[in-house]
Amino acid sequence: MRLVVQGSAITFAHLAHIHQLCASSVQFIQIAQHGYYLANQSEINPSIQQFCADQKIDCAYVENNQFIQNFGLCVMDMDSTLISIECIDEIADMVGLKPQVAAITERAMQGELDFAQSLRERVALLEGLQESDLMRVLNERLQLNPGAQQWIDTCKANNITTLLVSGGFNFFADRVKSMLGLDYAVANTLEIIDGKLTGKILGNIVDAQTKADELIKLRDRLGLNASQTIAIGDGANDLKMMSVAGVGVAYHAKPVAQAQATYALNYVGLDGVINLFAS
Repeated sequence: MRLVVQGSAITFAHLAHIHQLCASSVQFIQIAQHGYYLANQSEINPSIQQFCADQKIDCAYVENNQFIQNFGLCVMDMDSTLISIECIDEIADMVGLKPQVAAITERAMQGELDFAQSLRERVALLEGLQESDLMRVLNERLQLNPGAQQWIDTCKANNITTLLVSGGFNFFADRVKSMLGLDYAVANTLEIIDGKLTGKILGNIVDAQTKADELIKLRDRLGLNASQTIAIGDGANDLKMMSVAGVGVAYHAKPVAQAQATYALNYVGLDGVINLFAS
């Protein structure tokens, strides 16, 4: 294994302390402005993990065969993963319902509520909203998370197919696909009649199982095996997708997602995924 540590808070004093905890003669190698790795780690050291958590440094013990050139597919969540907002919460803000809707969203992402049912309940509250309000959210509030473009550019440079699969809405997912240059996007469709939301979703809801199914479907179409796939997400709705991927990355995620992911990034941007798999 190799130990990868990264974060803007890292100092050489931190590295020296981690190195001392490793009791290793191998020196840290710098792989990015705020990223380093230490090779040939035989086992996970909980003392290092705790030290890094206390110092707000991301650390991960990465398997030696997990280099960027060995992957062929990356499947990603959208809201709070590729972008900084939960779109449905911002839509609700247009009609003064953000606190109520956001509370339901938070419980769903923590895994406390059935996702599909909670989504229907939240969308029902948006009945009568103008399509122009969706455009306002898109134009005024939707922003990519730090490092998102760098990560997608790295995927492209290494022939990794990219798929956005979201429990959110294709009104936004299609825009994010275009912004980042993703290969595919799958999301829910809001019913809009005469320029107004009806409070309903068309077709089957994209839920946790759908996310996993879409990963497997595209993986098989590309002729890849599970070890060649990466899934990135932040909530309970991403757990099934992470479980069928070779690597699951929890990005600034809820505890339930961090606990089950292969690696967790809490302090760096999505470009931190590049450092995990740098050779």
